[in-house]
Amino acid sequence: MAKRKQYSPELKTRVALVAIRGDGTIAELAQKYSLHPNMIVKWKREAVDGMKESFNRKGKKNLIPDNEIKTLQAKIGELVVERDFLARAFDQ
Repeated sequence: MAKRKQYSPELKTRVALVAIRGDGTIAELAQKYSLHPNMIVKWKREAVDGMKESFNRKGKKNLIPDNEIKTLQAKIGELVVERDFLARAFDQ
């Protein structure tokens, strides 16, 4: 089986921006960049959807899952207790 070709994020961004600007038809862009027209349409749609999400103030996504936040807060608590214990031990 043939392995799928991987495209860099830079190329995807460049092609999507050119498609959004309308610097040519999808067919012209596909020929210019040696891509299938469906890929350009898909990358353009993903770029526009990404822009919509970036301007959505209500739906700000938390980059760290809640369970990981709780784990990190527990670890911070342990370290604070340990630091306080050692500070008292060295003060004596």
